[in-house]
Amino acid sequence: MAGKLKLCFGMAALALLIGIAAFAHNALANRVPALHLTFPEEQDNAAPRRHKAPDFTLTDWDGNSLRLSGIIAGGKPVILNFWASWCPACRHETPGFERVYRDFGGEVTFVMLNLTDGVRETVETGQRYIRDGGFTLPVYFDTLREGVMAYGVRSIPATVFIGTDGYIITAMQGVVDEHTLRMIVGQLIP
Repeated sequence: MAGKLKLCFGMAALALLIGIAAFAHNALANRVPALHLTFPEEQDNAAPRRHKAPDFTLTDWDGNSLRLSGIIAGGKPVILNFWASWCPACRHETPGFERVYRDFGGEVTFVMLNLTDGVRETVETGQRYIRDGGFTLPVYFDTLREGVMAYGVRSIPATVFIGTDGYIITAMQGVVDEHTLRMIVGQLIP
């Protein structure tokens, strides 16, 4: 009897936790625009609507400010990845991004954008993670939180693939495994 009672209390607690999580998600989801993974067509028979990659200010490793549009103007496809060192999923995907960068960094521009809020994540913690991991990826910092707002990023990691023309090709939320990343990079390279 005691076991059944514990099971009932456990199930009730789980149901309550799920309800609270759903309420919190819905309340927060209305405050921040979502990262659009796919873009709707204007009309049923029309070509899909294309979206110019939003521009914003970011900071490089040395503390210099620059604009994403300046990076895109380099004429290569751009992979824009939003991450933080405290994020387990981000840490999981970083080695795969590193290997793909080493293979294709000359043909595709990688922008590994650290979400630097100054509290949970600082420039120093982001740099330490990259240094300690022996990563060579080009890392930038979103110290003004312009990138996260421009792209409506609600969760990380999130990755945006931008063509040489500055238009978004696609975007993905969650971990991008190395195999998927290599397939997409293969399609980005002319």
